[in-house]
Amino acid sequence: MQKNKTYDYVVVGAGSAGAIVAARLSEDPNCSVLLLEYGGSDRSVFIGMPSALGIPMNSKKYNWGFESQPEPYLNNRRMNCPRGKVMGGTSSINGMVYVRGNAHDYDEWESHGASGWNYQNCLPYFKKLENHQCVDSEYTGNEGPVAISGGNNMRNPLYRGFINAGVEAGYSETKDYNGFRQEGFGQKFMNVDRGIRASTSHAYLKSAKKRPNLTILKRALVQRIQFSNKTATGIECEINGHSKIFNAQREVILCAGAIGSPQLLQVSGVGPKDTLAAAGIDQIHELPGVGDNLQDHLEFNFQYSCKQPISLNSELGLFKKAVIGAQWLLFKTGLGRTNHFESCAFIRSRAGVKWPDIQYHFLPGAVTYDGSVAFKGHGFQVHVGHNKPTSRGHVRATSPDIKKHPEILFNYLATEEDRQGFRDCVHLTREIMRQPAMDAFRGEVIQPTAEVQTNEEIDAFVRASVDSAYHPAGTCKIGTDAMAVVDSELRVQGLERLRVIDSSVFPTVPNGNLNAPTMMLAERGADLIKGTVVVPTEPVQVYLDQQWKVKQRG
Repeated sequence: MQKNKTYDYVVVGAGSAGAIVAARLSEDPNCSVLLLEYGGSDRSVFIGMPSALGIPMNSKKYNWGFESQPEPYLNNRRMNCPRGKVMGGTSSINGMVYVRGNAHDYDEWESHGASGWNYQNCLPYFKKLENHQCVDSEYTGNEGPVAISGGNNMRNPLYRGFINAGVEAGYSETKDYNGFRQEGFGQKFMNVDRGIRASTSHAYLKSAKKRPNLTILKRALVQRIQFSNKTATGIECEINGHSKIFNAQREVILCAGAIGSPQLLQVSGVGPKDTLAAAGIDQIHELPGVGDNLQDHLEFNFQYSCKQPISLNSELGLFKKAVIGAQWLLFKTGLGRTNHFESCAFIRSRAGVKWPDIQYHFLPGAVTYDGSVAFKGHGFQVHVGHNKPTSRGHVRATSPDIKKHPEILFNYLATEEDRQGFRDCVHLTREIMRQPAMDAFRGEVIQPTAEVQTNEEIDAFVRASVDSAYHPAGTCKIGTDAMAVVDSELRVQGLERLRVIDSSVFPTVPNGNLNAPTMMLAERGADLIKGTVVVPTEPVQVYLDQQWKVKQRG
C-alpha cells in the first residue's frame, strides 16, 4: 500500500456528472479536488465525430459492457446496458441527443420527496450549462460550456416530412421542446460543438484540467469507500496493479452512474442486508433502497423503404464513409458533424395522460443498432418508445470484488400499463406515418408489418424487437421514504461526508434522454456542496393542455 494522499474532495467517475462536479468545485482555488476515472483518454476520432457514435458505444475499450439478466417479459433476452468507461463517461459514447425532459417531470420529482428539485429550481441550472446555438429565449442558456446545435439543421427533406405528418395528424409543431412546450413535433438538438461531440470532458475538463488544484487520475479502478464509523473518509482504488487510498477531508462524491454508484455503495457495505450477505459483504450501514427502483426507457424502430434515393443508406458503404470521415477530419463539415437525429416528437399516449409519455427520434436511414444497413435500397425509420415506465428493477452486487459485474434486472414491461403504452406507440405511429406528408417518401413497411394488429400480436412483436434506449436511472433515489438513498441535498442517508450525484438519484425517469438532466443535476449538486444554490425569483410558464383529461392531442 502506497502512502495516502489527502484532498478536500474526491470525485468518483469523470462522466456526465463527475466531470462537471469536479470542474465546478475546482473553481475555488482554496480547495483541492481529485477526480478518479477507470477509463482512459477520450481523444479518439470515433468519439469526437458525431456520426461515428455507434463505434465507441459498441467498443470494449470505452464501454463497461454491462448486461442484464434474462428479462422475463422480453422472451428472456439479455439486454445490453452500455456505460461509458472513458473521460466524459457515457457522454463520450452516447447519441448526443439534448433533451431536458418535460418540465412536469421535475415537479413529479418533488412530489416524490425530492424537495427543491421542481422545474423552477432546475431551470437556472439547465440554462447555466447551455450554449444554445439555435434558440434564444427565457428558457435557454447561451453562455454555458455545453454547445447545443442542430447538426445539419434538417437539410434532408425527410426530417420536415415527419414533422408535417405529425401536424397533419392533429399534433402541434413546437419550436423548442426544451422550452415552453415539449409536446409536439419539431427540430431536434444535440450536444455538438462546431461539428465535435460536446461531452462533459470536452465542455468542462478541457479548461478545468489546467488548474493546479484539480488532479485527474485515469485508469483508476475504485474498489470501495473508506469509512470511520459512519463517516466517509476516502476511496481505495487500484492503479497500475497497486492499491492506494485517497483521503477526503470534506466529502467523497460518487458520480459512477445508475449501475456503478449502487454497486460501489454495496461493495463498501452500504445497502440492503440480504443483498450484502448473499454477496459475502460485511454491512456497515443499512440502506434498503440501494440498487432498487431501477428504471429505463425502451424503444423500437418503425422502418420503411424510401421511394426517393435521398436516405442515408447510400452513404454507408466503405468508400462513402471514408469520404465523410475525411471531410469531417479536414473541415468538421458534412454528414460526419451530426448524429442524424434532427427531427423528433413528444406526444401523449391517450386522453388522461397529463404530459407526453411517448418520444420519437426520426432518422433518414434504415439501420441496425450497430450502424449497419438494415436492408438493401433506401429507407428511413422512426424510433419510438413509451417513456414513463411503471416497471421497476434492481442492481445487486454479487461479490465484494468491484470487477465482477453486478446482477442487473430491469423487469421491462412487467406491468400492463407499460405494455399498453407500447401498443399505443404502434397504433399512433401508424396513423402518423400514413399522413399525406409522407406519401412522396413512404414505400413498403419493413417493420412492424401490417399483419401485426391484435394486442397479442403487438405484444409479441414488442417483446422480440424492443431495445433499451440506454437510460438507466433511479437506483439511489432522492426522497424521504424508507427506500430513499439520498436526501434533497444528495447526501447519503445516515452517513456523513458522502454524496451521490448522477442519474441514480432520479426518483422517476424523465420523458427524454438522460444526459441533459444528469448535467443539470451535477451543476446544481456542485452548488449544493458549495452552499451557493440559485433560487429563482420569478417562475416561468410551461405548457399543459387544459383538456388533457379528455383529449389525446391538441
